[in-house]
Amino acid sequence: MRNDIKVYDNSKKLNSFRELLEDSAEKFKDKNAFIIKEKVEKDPKYKYITYNDLKDDVNNFSQGLVKLGLMHKRIAIIGKNSYEWALTFVSILSSVGIVVPLDKGLKEDEIESSLARSKADCIVFDSNYIDIINNIKSRKSTSLTEFICMRENEDNYTTIKEVMESGKAELKAGKTDIYDYKVNTKEMSVILFTSGTTSLSKAVMLSQDNILSNIYSLDCMIEFYDTDVSLAFLPFHHTFGSTALLLFLHNGVCTTFCDGLKYVQKNLAEYKVSVFVCVPLILEAMYKKILTEVKKQKKEKVIKFGKIISGTLLKLGIDVRRKIFKQVLDQLGGHIRFVISGAAALDKDVAKGFKAFGIIPLQGYGLTETSPVIAAENIKNMREGTVGKPVYSVDIEIDSPDNNGIGEIKAKGPNVMLGYYENEEATKEVLKDGWFYTGDLGYFDKDNFLVITGRKKNLIVLKNGKKIFPEELEILINNLPYVSESMVFGYPKDDDLVVSVEITYNKEYVKNQMNDIPYDDLYKIVWNDIKQINQTLPTYKYIKKLFLTDEEMIKTTTEKVKRFKEIEKILENEKKEK
Repeated sequence: MRNDIKVYDNSKKLNSFRELLEDSAEKFKDKNAFIIKEKVEKDPKYKYITYNDLKDDVNNFSQGLVKLGLMHKRIAIIGKNSYEWALTFVSILSSVGIVVPLDKGLKEDEIESSLARSKADCIVFDSNYIDIINNIKSRKSTSLTEFICMRENEDNYTTIKEVMESGKAELKAGKTDIYDYKVNTKEMSVILFTSGTTSLSKAVMLSQDNILSNIYSLDCMIEFYDTDVSLAFLPFHHTFGSTALLLFLHNGVCTTFCDGLKYVQKNLAEYKVSVFVCVPLILEAMYKKILTEVKKQKKEKVIKFGKIISGTLLKLGIDVRRKIFKQVLDQLGGHIRFVISGAAALDKDVAKGFKAFGIIPLQGYGLTETSPVIAAENIKNMREGTVGKPVYSVDIEIDSPDNNGIGEIKAKGPNVMLGYYENEEATKEVLKDGWFYTGDLGYFDKDNFLVITGRKKNLIVLKNGKKIFPEELEILINNLPYVSESMVFGYPKDDDLVVSVEITYNKEYVKNQMNDIPYDDLYKIVWNDIKQINQTLPTYKYIKKLFLTDEEMIKTTTEKVKRFKEIEKILENEKKEK
């Protein structure tokens, strides 16, 4: 199925990243592209980078990289989200060579392996990684010839600032290397490693055409303003994070940076954020916090009545949600007009709740291999429990659907990767006749909205042939107010599986809302709630075993639970206890 309806016809199709940079600098000139907090203490200082400033910085840094002999070379980046990270990424893609974004959460041996596997010639790194870089450099196990630190450092590594100054001098002297740079937009420009340990991760090859086609598809479906402000929460090394960054630069959006997970709501207010891209876990936590505050202030009836009034008026074409729920919106900074959620399904009640308050929750679905988005909601196509419809120019089909229409989701379009780097066997497994097989299961509803039911490899298949989608049950469990996160899995017993759940409870909630009850008493309450959930399910889906903990689950840097690692941990702990 393809959705080729352009919602916003003024979208511009770009031919290269150089064009994106120059086009944005021309259109948005002195508007802020980035706001940088230079001092985080009580009296923060801010630095403002305009679109013209960004273009100058990119040109200077690009020419400096060329002077170091890095034209058409592979340059890796590692570090937290920052202006320096974004500058490096855009500079490499617009005028230099191939970029290799590395997961900032990788361990030393995984970083080293990724650098060796990608055959990187240079690495641009945050100063927090100096010890790791020193060790890798001393072992001479990679093809790295240049090492550039994002900031001044005691180890005397060349800094981005020094490379920029060198490039600026070159440009003043009449050098034109970066302007003469020719890139084949159909060839590999980005090497991205998928989640997992390095031995299991695959290196995805993306071209400029892949990413630019996805930017255009999203631009056709979602309207951004040059007055919008975004908070960069998702890591830039993740495709969803970096494509969103480029999409925002294309639309004149100002990007700001998050001080950390516990400062999200503070930063939303501090920068007057209007667009927030994140994962469902964050939105669900924010929504729970709002409801907790409402309950604390004993305003449940006020909120309920407000929803009835605003909902009735909305049907008449009168939208007063943001006025009625101003106090609620102020908890999120007061300026958010929509949130974009990806990586997993957003709870239906959370989506409805945000919408009722006047915040549009847009869901999307995609993978690293598809640059990344293949389906998304927009204001004209929204339905809770779905991830919207195929984005512009992308075809989606359900392969070998069962009696319920559920099968593996496959996609075809200009955004589909070139393949896995130096891994033809793995490429052939997922790319067949132009279709990319996602490994995710789902179906189209009667109005052609795509519903994700779970990951193919996570599916629990019982001995009697019954199939259970863990994600379906987790949504129900996560609605319990004391639950921080949950994982449903098949616990091995004899020659079958027992449907089980691990729940991480919120210590703060248990302490403040449940009088810090003893663990055994809490366990009884949770188990009773699980039994209540079971009553709403077919018998074969009943959860029969509970693991309750306050320990956070093992996750990727995009907050996805590493299920098999977590199951290994549970089984190992069980052995120790016996």
